Amino acid sequence: MSDLIRKTIGQISPADLEWREKAKERIIDLTMPPWALGRLLDLAVDIAGITRSLNPPIKRRTVVIMAGDHGVATEGVSPYPQAVTLLMIRNFAELAGAGINVLARQAKAKILVVDMGVAGDVSEFVKKGLVIDKHIANGTKNMVKEPAMTRDEAIRSIEAGIEIALKSAKKNDILATGDMGIGNTTSSSAIVSVICRMNPEAVTCRGAGIDEEGRLKKAEIISKAIALNSPNPDDPIDILSKVGGFEIGAIAGFILGAASMRKPVLVDGFISTAGALLANEICPHSTDYMIASHQSMERGHHAALEKLKKKPFLSLNLRLGEGTGAVLAMHFVESAVLLMNEMATWEKAGISKK
Repeated sequence: MSDLIRKTIGQISPADLEWREKAKERIIDLTMPPWALGRLLDLAVDIAGITRSLNPPIKRRTVVIMAGDHGVATEGVSPYPQAVTLLMIRNFAELAGAGINVLARQAKAKILVVDMGVAGDVSEFVKKGLVIDKHIANGTKNMVKEPAMTRDEAIRSIEAGIEIALKSAKKNDILATGDMGIGNTTSSSAIVSVICRMNPEAVTCRGAGIDEEGRLKKAEIISKAIALNSPNPDDPIDILSKVGGFEIGAIAGFILGAASMRKPVLVDGFISTAGALLANEICPHSTDYMIASHQSMERGHHAALEKLKKKPFLSLNLRLGEGTGAVLAMHFVESAVLLMNEMATWEKAGISKK
């Protein structure tokens, strides 16, 4: 573990219980039956504990899309060719025509696109300032034949995520995770299988749209990769290096960095939650700063959320990634904070609690 990771972990403390209690007291005094707005009020309490404030700023919002390719894609685990990763980078950064662009505009959120290890030339977008260059390699190795990356590369991917988070936290109130990378549900399934100690078949789903035969083949490939590389379930960096992805490591680091700066992080779908699992294994207190945005179509996502003891806000059968679910959930964060601050108290409304 590097000095930067150690330093970041050292700056992460649990969410503040005193501020959580202050939020509860405030909410109980609002003009409605006890906890009548349910999980929105739970979220308000969470935000208060994270930010140490009953009225935290919420206007500055950014979703960070970590992008990286996967060597295991050559095994036919996705119906799309690896070249799609690069094409989608252009769609995010230059054309602004992807699903995440539409939803981010609606949520008034900025988008940052980070090249963690795309197997293609993104230099033109970097030069234009449309993509952040944290490139480690042209995709990971094929984990069925060898470890996905070296331990040093795994550490570098986490550090890159931390660095992005530290800069982003100074300019933003709400942060969100996103991803892009053909083959990344395979790596995510492998990570979840190892950390949750579950059979790969039980946590492997159809990703970008493979059929049942393809899903079973994908699970078999993950089983072979785990058997070959023997990732240590008690060492998250070893798991990342053996069966992970550069963008997944960066998401883990991003969550750690945001937690160290006491910023709420909206965690997107399956790939982002695999990164969140790694962050939790590295520093359990980081989980206090995670908000599970939605439950995706991936069966491994349910297992990962259970491991994190997180209940998602949305269940819309999403399976796109990119940060789409996380950006949709930004509206809930805004609603929770506004309710806590703009709703009248019983006294102000001139209504007796009785």
